[in-house]
Amino acid sequence: MTFEELTGDQKTDRMDVVGKALEEVLSSALAQGCITVGVYEAAKLLNADPDNVVLCLLATDDGDDLDVALQIHFTLIQAFCCENDINILRVNNMHCLAEILGGIDGAGEPKDLHCILVTSQVAPWKDAALSKVTCFCKESRYLDQWVPLINLPER
Repeated sequence: MTFEELTGDQKTDRMDVVGKALEEVLSSALAQGCITVGVYEAAKLLNADPDNVVLCLLATDDGDDLDVALQIHFTLIQAFCCENDINILRVNNMHCLAEILGGIDGAGEPKDLHCILVTSQVAPWKDAALSKVTCFCKESRYLDQWVPLINLPER
């Protein structure tokens, strides 16, 4: 059954499953050192090694829609990811992302969690959570939703 064949409640359940899978992917990638955090750092990695990136997350909070510079960065990153067949998702719960990824750096400053890249893990084809997220991204592209929005489960 594809995402488009699901009814309202089934779509909500599917989104919950994908949200939990995304949380697993992020936790696993963080433990393996396969996470790049920050718009600038992500742009450098995408320029240097786009073939190693398996997932791009663009995260927003309330008020970020008014940040024109951030929206321009998002547009450029989205275009690059689409051109290089990198799965891309939008996440609207930066608080939950900060909890998963440890939102404070060594100097006590909050990290820039607006763009997060997950690079190839040891055996990405064996990671069931990553397979769920990848499948969801492919189904969304099939429905012309190139950058689907995911809600991470509350912790």
